[in-house]
Amino acid sequence: MTTAESTAPYSSLLYGIPDTTDEVFRRPYVDIDEERTKPVSHRYIHGGFEGTDTRFSFYLPEGEEYEGRFYQHVTPVPISENLAQIETGDGDRIVFSMSSGAAFVETNGGGPAAANPMSGVDPTIGAYRANAAAARLFRSIAQVAFGAHRSYGYLFGGSGGAFRTIGAAENTTGAWDGFLPFVIGSPMAMPNVFSVRMHAQRILRDRFPAIVDAHDVGGDPGSLELSAEEAGALEEVTRLGFPPRSWFGYKTMGMHAFGALYPGVMHMDPTYADDFWSKPGYLGADASSSVHRDMVHHTTRIAELLTEAQSRHGAPDGGASIPANAGGVDEGYKHANPVTSEVTGVRLESAPNGWLLGAQLTVHSEDPVKGVLQVAEIDGDIVWFESGQDSSALAVGDEVTVDNASFLAVQTYHRHQVPTEGYPAWDQFRDSAGQPLLPQRPVNVGPLMTLGASGSLPNGLISGKMIVISCLLDREAYPWQADWYKKRVEEHLGSELHERFRLWYIDNALHGDSGEQEHPTRSVDYGGALQAGLRQLAAWVERGVESSKNTRYEVVDSQIIVPARVEERGGVQPVGSLTVNGRDHAVVHRGERVMVAFEAHAPQSGVMVDLATDLAGSGRFTCSQPGSGTGSQHFSDSVTFDHVGTYFLSVRFTAQVAGNAQDPHERVQNLARARVQVVV
Repeated sequence: MTTAESTAPYSSLLYGIPDTTDEVFRRPYVDIDEERTKPVSHRYIHGGFEGTDTRFSFYLPEGEEYEGRFYQHVTPVPISENLAQIETGDGDRIVFSMSSGAAFVETNGGGPAAANPMSGVDPTIGAYRANAAAARLFRSIAQVAFGAHRSYGYLFGGSGGAFRTIGAAENTTGAWDGFLPFVIGSPMAMPNVFSVRMHAQRILRDRFPAIVDAHDVGGDPGSLELSAEEAGALEEVTRLGFPPRSWFGYKTMGMHAFGALYPGVMHMDPTYADDFWSKPGYLGADASSSVHRDMVHHTTRIAELLTEAQSRHGAPDGGASIPANAGGVDEGYKHANPVTSEVTGVRLESAPNGWLLGAQLTVHSEDPVKGVLQVAEIDGDIVWFESGQDSSALAVGDEVTVDNASFLAVQTYHRHQVPTEGYPAWDQFRDSAGQPLLPQRPVNVGPLMTLGASGSLPNGLISGKMIVISCLLDREAYPWQADWYKKRVEEHLGSELHERFRLWYIDNALHGDSGEQEHPTRSVDYGGALQAGLRQLAAWVERGVESSKNTRYEVVDSQIIVPARVEERGGVQPVGSLTVNGRDHAVVHRGERVMVAFEAHAPQSGVMVDLATDLAGSGRFTCSQPGSGTGSQHFSDSVTFDHVGTYFLSVRFTAQVAGNAQDPHERVQNLARARVQVVV
């Protein structure tokens, strides 16, 4: 866009800008307006709204690069308006936006109080109103900075940010033209997708190696030998939607955001834990259940107060310095509340033993400030606390109890939260007449928690156009929930659904959007799909260029099944296969040559741009090379193994979905794996 670029001072930058439609945000101000050169040349504008805690950052490209649009990111919880400034590499949203002809907008989501459901702040502030006020203000400032033009806006966010993006799409008009929520939940997601996972993690903790092997390529889930309790727990979590292929992360999976949600559950349903241990129909009242075996109640004293400097993890979650991935969907919840004390952990005089995930530390004191602290991790006699808690009143010598009774209780909370209708994932807890098999709680917590994030319950009545991205290995936002929301949108749009809505599933991708993979030969980064979604959304809205088609899929017992061929699957992800001796698994002798063959195909006009291989089964990619630059990729090779064992060969392949091999963005990854069992 050719425009008359302005470098107006603060006062003239806002002169003549009409009041926002929201009474709370009627008085904007700008306190920084300057040119910056990093990470690329841009104009930086920072400000807020008088009488509120809302702050914003606008990053404006140089005039000749601006094409009349802005991208706006919303974090899982309100955090900071300065996160883009510390992002680097492929996750640098400033660089991506400006390479896409767009300005970039971010806010602090209304400030710290907007992140706290107990603060009394109207939840719609953090859900969408603060972001909408900043978006409308940017549109006005863009007219001053670039001259009169039509400015298009696109909001995107994942996990809790997806709830906020959906809330914005359903409750605002005129702020944005398109929306991209990713790794989305449903009104029944919180806390249920976590509670059922905690239940499975506890019961299956000694069986995960076998479960992981059975659900990997060439494995046989039917061969698993589990006790009745173990088989029941695995079936329960799978039918509620946990992807069984994703258990490979069991060692570090932990609680994720459940540590932040759990206190809210106990606050909204204060009698649940007592009922769990005493009333029929709850697992705790079953004397034969292993939940009794795993109860921990350990009383001791504090031997030493610990600070973040003593943590083996470095700065604890929520520390004063904000890490580069603080706004990510795997990290955002950790930074919603600042640490209020230098004490982030304690060393106890004696170490508790047993199943300690989710335990709490109760301080026996007449001082109510000391109270109860949620535990993030216990390592021997060292206890680290969840972030955002006030531990300043703790003292050496305090008598404390490490206790997990309430957390054990909440692990089956989902059984007592059966929704009145819909949600087939809960059919396992209904009788033939559709009625709950077990006692139900007086409050359904999930929708209340959703209201706090999105400002209203998602109903599918969206404004503008929308692309939803969901990941098939997502352990925190089960993939069926994207299909659930698609159905809500379809209820309103009917036959016009294809004109305004897309759903893309990304295989072999987890929940997190930070890019780095803990197990790089098992999962991929889906950041390139987000970039493709934003660019395609803009082309769809502004020029009528239809985005890539929906991913085709089936929902089978709350699991998403996608076709094996790229032309049948749709979406934006390349699809490939890796074979050993012509199959996805082979049994060979030591020293016997194994013939390896790989092929992959990019969707539509995409081209293959990168290939990384692990043909030794080492668990890391040892060879990387450019892709073919065409729509398909093939290679063949042979390998031998000198030692008996099971080896998993992996290939990560990447397509630039717009067909531009020189563009570092819109690069969508996938994986192919094969199993080789070597015998004597």
